[in-house]
Amino acid sequence: MVTVDRLLTVDQVAERLGTGARFPRRLIEERRITFVKVGRHVRIPETAVEEYVSANTVQPVLLRSTGLRRAA
Repeated sequence: MVTVDRLLTVDQVAERLGTGARFPRRLIEERRITFVKVGRHVRIPETAVEEYVSANTVQPVLLRSTGLRRAA
């Protein structure tokens, strides 16, 4: 069974990432995200956006309490 991945426009990707259209265009230009050329149009698979977000997600650092508190 072949699953069909939804193809998103640059504007749709920018909206999902909360950025302007220049950012996804730069990702495409630098070949940092998978994209599909449909004629002269560029589309980005939905899974590529999810993979990009997962790969660039930074986990928070857990700080240990040292027990030493400074008085103000």
